[in-house]
Amino acid sequence: MAISKELLEILACPKCKGDIALNAQQDGLVCTACRLIYPVRDDIPIMLIDEALPLGQD
Repeated sequence: MAISKELLEILACPKCKGDIALNAQQDGLVCTACRLIYPVRDDIPIMLIDEALPLGQD
């Protein structure tokens, strides 16, 4: 089960409050402004700044 479009529309980056998008592998939510990726585990987005990883080269 993937993250619903409705959920993606209401989620925002906890650091900058900007828009986020699901990455191509559908295992993380990307904030391009902060250059961070928030992991998705068991279809649950982990929206904690401390859990975010730096956005690498895709």
